[in-house]
Amino acid sequence: MASGRIHNFGAGPAVLPESVVQEVRDALPNLHGTGIGLCEISHRSKPFQAVVDSAVARTRRVLSVPDDYTVLFLQGGASLQFYMHALNLLRPGEAADFLVTGTWSKKALKETKLVGDAKAIWDDAANNYRSVPADGAYTVRNEAVYLHYTSNNTIFGTEYRRTPDAQGKPLVADLSSDIAGVPVEMAKHDLVYAGAQKNLGPSGVTLVILSPWALSRVPESGLPAMLDYRVHAKEGSLYNTPNTFGIFMLERVLAWVEANGGLDGAIARNRAKADHLYAELDRSGFWRPHAERGSRSWMNVTWRLPSEPLEEQFVKEAKAVGLDGLKGHRSAGGIRASMYNALELDSVRVLVDFMKAFEAKNG
Repeated sequence: MASGRIHNFGAGPAVLPESVVQEVRDALPNLHGTGIGLCEISHRSKPFQAVVDSAVARTRRVLSVPDDYTVLFLQGGASLQFYMHALNLLRPGEAADFLVTGTWSKKALKETKLVGDAKAIWDDAANNYRSVPADGAYTVRNEAVYLHYTSNNTIFGTEYRRTPDAQGKPLVADLSSDIAGVPVEMAKHDLVYAGAQKNLGPSGVTLVILSPWALSRVPESGLPAMLDYRVHAKEGSLYNTPNTFGIFMLERVLAWVEANGGLDGAIARNRAKADHLYAELDRSGFWRPHAERGSRSWMNVTWRLPSEPLEEQFVKEAKAVGLDGLKGHRSAGGIRASMYNALELDSVRVLVDFMKAFEAKNG
């Protein structure tokens, strides 16, 4: 790896394109010839407004965001959006339905219950979150204002391969861990949110995209300003001092995506990485993939070994040869390889070669 960088399979904050890291290094002392460093420049300045405008435009192009949708760059991560989206979309006592496929959708459900009648209409907990629901496996309540789902589940390694059927209701999605890396039908969604630290940039900036319907649901008054989508939309994400560093990096990451084939290019690369790793996992009974075949994630691949001591040995020896971030989430155990956009196929090849050698010694 160049510049002493290792193979980073961490779940997030995740690997960034090295060329973007170098651009940021150059911008830190002097942003775009202003003589002012990236972390020092005013968010009210014309140079930074140009950064925001470019970030919005690139988001629209890469994700095919409809022209009448609103793009915001906020703070607080997806965890704040678990509550904020409901606060803006629901009136007290109104209903919202959830497809619960793991920890993050479960947390979103819990936060939404603070606002209204939130209900899991499909929950894979009894199956230890090995799958996502098929269309027809659930029924959205007539009284539900919207349906919420989490597109990719970082802890358990499951992912939707299609847009869930909202059965005529508006659709809300947490796209944090696969946005800009898999196909997405943005026009079928009314609100999406995503923490940037997987495929879009560093931690600390959150992308929120709202349809006209979603904005129309925001109460005219009564919400705290920082939790009011309408306030942030009116001010172009600059109501308060935003994460200027994060927005700059998000814009540069999206520029890198566009320069490397756009969303289609990212999809092709991610499919190739996932296919290569799953082929090894399916080759031998030594590896025990967690997710069911039809629900497997391209972004976060999870599996077990024959014993926990072997898993600990695997992680330790992998790290010793420059393969880091492979320990499974503390709530699930096992092994997890996160393969976001900036992770190269060569890194996956090195991992698979290591896996074959490890099995030969320990199988």
